[in-house]
Amino acid sequence: METREERNARHKRAMQRKKTLVDARIAAATQDKGLLLVLTGNGKGKSSSAFGMLARSVGHGLRCGVVQFIKGQWECGEHLLFQNHPLVEFHVMNTGFTWETQDREKDIAAARATWQHAAQLLSNPEVQVVLLDELTYMLTYGYLDATEVLAALAARPPRQHVIVTGRNASEGLIAMADTVSEVQDIRHAFNHGIRVQKGIDY
Repeated sequence: METREERNARHKRAMQRKKTLVDARIAAATQDKGLLLVLTGNGKGKSSSAFGMLARSVGHGLRCGVVQFIKGQWECGEHLLFQNHPLVEFHVMNTGFTWETQDREKDIAAARATWQHAAQLLSNPEVQVVLLDELTYMLTYGYLDATEVLAALAARPPRQHVIVTGRNASEGLIAMADTVSEVQDIRHAFNHGIRVQKGIDY
């Protein structure tokens, strides 16, 4: 049987090998650029992760912009926190979910009006981080022209970071992204009859 000292020595050797590999990867990462991050999948936590990055960016003094599509018919903690922050420009489509509005033409008009705010942020080199929350739905439903949206993302200032959230991210959006994370739904409280909770779900 392996002794404690032998196990500790084996652990140290493994960590030394790992450090060598990690240090090499860090040394090889020499490029600086504005990132396009896509948070997609059917699980909970996409917007939560995105607003965590927004909070981190604000903590570093970066100027940020937020555009929330779909949401807006109820009080959201992230909106309450950032709506009057001097470093954050915040826009909300304010129509609610499409199954609530039940009016496609009205939703399209609201999406296009809201997109104008996003387009302005994406063309402003002074805005360092842009969060486009639930944008994927606007492309999936055809409310916004995908070619126009992808062109705006491609033409943004070179050091500007953009975070896009929502289910079913399009192939074009994924192909353009630098980082893509898929959040999977393993278990969700709502599916077991538990109501949405303040601070956790909104």
